Amino acid sequence: MADHGERVHDPEHARRIRAMFGRIARRYDLMNSLITFGRDRAWRAAAAAAIGPCRRVLDVATGTGVLAAEVLRREPGATVVGVDFALPMLREGLASRPELRLLRCQADALALPFADASFDAAVSGFLLRNVSDLRGAIAEQVRVVRPGGRVVCLESSPARSGALRPLATAYMHVVIPFLARLFAGDAPAYKYLAESTSAFLPAEELAHQLARAGLRVIAVRTFMRGTVALLAAEKPAEAPRQ
Repeated sequence: MADHGERVHDPEHARRIRAMFGRIARRYDLMNSLITFGRDRAWRAAAAAAIGPCRRVLDVATGTGVLAAEVLRREPGATVVGVDFALPMLREGLASRPELRLLRCQADALALPFADASFDAAVSGFLLRNVSDLRGAIAEQVRVVRPGGRVVCLESSPARSGALRPLATAYMHVVIPFLARLFAGDAPAYKYLAESTSAFLPAEELAHQLARAGLRVIAVRTFMRGTVALLAAEKPAEAPRQ
């Protein structure tokens, strides 16, 4: 298996992930609230705050639009575009939040259909551990953000070493799939959540990947005993012309 920084094109992986998120779209927000004890909204609010003042924002893997709603709450005059490759997620968001002033678009995070430097910021919530090409996904967000703009990532992170690690691991691998079986009827999807989180990069290594993409990392925060990470990075301004 390739490491998370290696460029890999895997259409079959993308197909499986798209189908999985399509299956759980109707219960996605409920499950997020249950498995995070309601803290997921606060994390998304922190991600929205991390992008700073902006007029044009891209929400990659927008899902039902919860993160986009936080961005618009902070910046009501902004234009926010939400993309997701799972059409049922976009439909569920439109049905559950018809009042949200969000421009929705079905698109793949590895091939964003926007010109270079189209946005002041790109933000994503729980996207990066799902892509088959981590560097490619980061590079696409860097590409569509203007010089001086920001890339903000909210992501699951492996439990840190310590006395509470066995408890966190048991919660991820046993309790969450059990809750998914009860409330979402799809334990395998949330078994994948646990496995993909355990196999993903710690916050410090994800920061390294952002830096490798040419970004300047300006903030790294963790929540829930280190199992959730929030990173904010800035795209360097263009050098002045001589």
